[in-house]
Amino acid sequence: MLGGLNQRKVKVFSLFLLCSFLSWFISNLSETYESRTDFILTYNNLPDTLMLGKNSEDMIEAKIRASGFQFLYHNFFNKRIDVDVSQAVYQNGKYVLTDEELRKQMDVELSQSVSILDLGRSELVVDMYRVASREIPIKADLEIQFEQNYLLDGEVKVSPGHVVVKGPHKEIDTIGEVMTSRVQLANVSSDFSRELPLKLPKGLDNSVFSIKKAVVSGKVSKFSEKLFEVPVKVSNIPDGYQIQIFPDRVTVVCKATIERLKEISKTDFEVVADYAQGKDSEGSALLLQIIERPENVYDVRLQEGNTVNFVLKQL
Repeated sequence: MLGGLNQRKVKVFSLFLLCSFLSWFISNLSETYESRTDFILTYNNLPDTLMLGKNSEDMIEAKIRASGFQFLYHNFFNKRIDVDVSQAVYQNGKYVLTDEELRKQMDVELSQSVSILDLGRSELVVDMYRVASREIPIKADLEIQFEQNYLLDGEVKVSPGHVVVKGPHKEIDTIGEVMTSRVQLANVSSDFSRELPLKLPKGLDNSVFSIKKAVVSGKVSKFSEKLFEVPVKVSNIPDGYQIQIFPDRVTVVCKATIERLKEISKTDFEVVADYAQGKDSEGSALLLQIIERPENVYDVRLQEGNTVNFVLKQL
């Protein structure tokens, strides 16, 4: 029984000791201290004409005044400071942020309870070098096999249509276009969209590309064919002659979407036999040309041959 009483006393004493220690610890943490600590630097707002080199400092030490709680936090988590490098000035062949500018930016990042006393330096040198930039077109490397009677309605779209590359002139001037990775689509009968990696050129150690992927898409529609009987016009008939052609009408095959075919009539086509330019090798027939055709169709062709026979008579 005496042993149990002693154990309870020990537990009570330990509890009071722990409470006393916590009270003392919290009281000390609430005090203000001065000490040095490290901050991680993150460079932002890089101008388009400059690139960040590999030798820029990624940490800075500063003497600060803060509460013990703040110092405890900094001991476990290094505070990240965003540095606006657009405010750097070019001096003596290097880009620098003055002590005043750096303090101002750090004050914005830190809480009001933290004061910067000393940075231990008069300036921060930022490793940047001047570059050029270009917009390079992106081309889709795409192979499509459509289901029967389905075709691409319009052009394949790439979004974005270009990639911005920044780097030395001698590197970026060698780039003509950037291709997407190759993709093969089979049995396509509906609209498609694929996000594809870009095949970025190799060996451009000092150049940076704005994106690494692009979306390739296309509209797919069901197509059909419709026949139109169109009269043939003859041009450049010699003076003093008349001409008769056989046949005087030809069949034009138009391939388009079903909706578009409903809007098309034979008056949308014009087929011409040019006497001055269009004789065949034997001189007994005139070559035909479709000189007028509707817009937004996939294909227009003559159904049977591209010549008509003719008889030339003097008036």
